[in-house]
Amino acid sequence: MEARWAQGQFDQLPALAAELVRGGVAVIVTTGLGSALAAKAATTTIPVVFVGADNPVRFGLVASLNRPGGNATGLNLLTSELTAKRLEIVRQLLPGTATVAVIINPNSPEVAPQLADVQSASRTLGQPIAILNASNESDLDTAFASLAQHGVDALLVTNDAFFFNRLDHIVALAAHNAVPTIYDRREYAAAGGLISYGPNYVDAYRQAGIYAGRILKGEKPGDLPVVQSTKFELVINLKTVKALGLNLPDRLLALADEVIE
Repeated sequence: MEARWAQGQFDQLPALAAELVRGGVAVIVTTGLGSALAAKAATTTIPVVFVGADNPVRFGLVASLNRPGGNATGLNLLTSELTAKRLEIVRQLLPGTATVAVIINPNSPEVAPQLADVQSASRTLGQPIAILNASNESDLDTAFASLAQHGVDALLVTNDAFFFNRLDHIVALAAHNAVPTIYDRREYAAAGGLISYGPNYVDAYRQAGIYAGRILKGEKPGDLPVVQSTKFELVINLKTVKALGLNLPDRLLALADEVIE
């Protein structure tokens, strides 16, 4: 296996994908929309198995979910589509929430659907939101420092490789600013974040491995339907709940797949 990592720097992805293609790999497995698009642009013949591409039809990765066609297939983790659920969780935890800040990476190829989904969820729930941008660590510090002036009661961190690679820094900023924050994957909650809700990534990566194996045995990616995530997990860190002085509703606690004490 050959591994390449852009460390959250999306502009490095095309070169990394081209390097793998030149190396003559049999299958390219990608995580995130940016890497999937880079691999798809780099080759029309080497099979691509993607994980986490929001709405792959919208971005031209596949012709349809049931019949992808071409050289790509994989898993749609529905990460952006879960924004409404995360806002609902915030409202359960903090009834009467005035404003929820949503932090996004403007350099991410997923920023357009993320914005569209969060704005749609905001309108549906009648929940005011404030959009904050961050694409480097300085931006993160500035974004958290601006929470008070926005009158923010809670923060939602969107799915993004740059954010995930700096999860310890983000969790520390949330604790320092005493802002209830919800994330997209359990690693944040395990690192001290308040709550995470999102796909089961272990299950997703296992499914990607299964697809890669089937392709190596001769199946065509265009004949393998895109798998939609069905396993989602809610993780709550009780230490952080107590540190923030929050009252955790029994109903929310009962829904948790994992409680970190």
